[in-house]
Amino acid sequence: MDGAVVDRALLDRLLDTDPALRWQAERDLAGAPPEVWEATRARVATEGMGARLLSCQDPDGTWAGGAYFPVEPSTVEGQPWTATTWSLNALREWGLDPAALAGTAEKLGSCRWEYDDLPYWDGEVDACINAWTVANGLWLGRDMDALAAWFAEHQLPDGGWNCDWVDGATRSSVHSTLNSLHGLLAHERATGGTSATRAARRSGEEYLLSRRLLYRLSTGDRLSLERDPAELAYPLRWRLDVLRGTEYFRRAAELDGAAPDPRLAEAVAVLRAARRPDGWWVQGRRDPGEMWFEVDVPPGEPSPWLTLYGTRVLAWWDAAI
Repeated sequence: MDGAVVDRALLDRLLDTDPALRWQAERDLAGAPPEVWEATRARVATEGMGARLLSCQDPDGTWAGGAYFPVEPSTVEGQPWTATTWSLNALREWGLDPAALAGTAEKLGSCRWEYDDLPYWDGEVDACINAWTVANGLWLGRDMDALAAWFAEHQLPDGGWNCDWVDGATRSSVHSTLNSLHGLLAHERATGGTSATRAARRSGEEYLLSRRLLYRLSTGDRLSLERDPAELAYPLRWRLDVLRGTEYFRRAAELDGAAPDPRLAEAVAVLRAARRPDGWWVQGRRDPGEMWFEVDVPPGEPSPWLTLYGTRVLAWWDAAI
């Protein structure tokens, strides 16, 4: 992306943020040259949220002593977001240079999943967890071909995935499918993928596109999820919403050199409608749970992170029409 047409006041506020966000605004919205945004990105390891989260890492390479859950039970209501997988997800999303985690991949070879005590880099049975493990492993320089192949082997007949397949689920979940696609896309970006993983990605994309990210295929009714897909919140965790969904397809189109699929039009319209007249998106209800520290604003306030993502998606979409 060569830089989007963005209100100067909004852009100035996005540039006056943590290096983890600032470098992305410089690259994707301000059109800054590589030497500018790369210098800002390098600061993620030594300043702000990136440095702070790095300082929370345990000597054994984990965070909070656990793979998906902290070793000590949390006293805060909800899913804890402090363990290794969630911490790696955040650092990767923020653009940390993986060199700052030198030795972590090897140390995590001794980490075990809470499910059946399975080795960390081999993944487990949950499609979402395996997708994040693929992406994090590739980012840290691991060979993740075997776990990427798992997705082609465990794709359901309707084209998607469901983390509850191990308990007998035979119909895909939009959440599980979106997360699986993120993992497959990361693998394809890093390695080119295989014929099987590329076909799995295409099939999973069709599963979501046929629903336009918003509707049930069987009835045409709006997806009856715990949270409406139009309600957005940062951090972006595991749910499908119109921002995470369109952001995935933006990244996929970038890799494929393809135009946006017109079936995304309604989701993009919903995303656009959620933007305030001043160009900002407002923080919604976040999934509760313990965090290491605050990374955005409270519900009801204008969110720099949602605004970065939303502005980037709309710039991609509008440039193609």
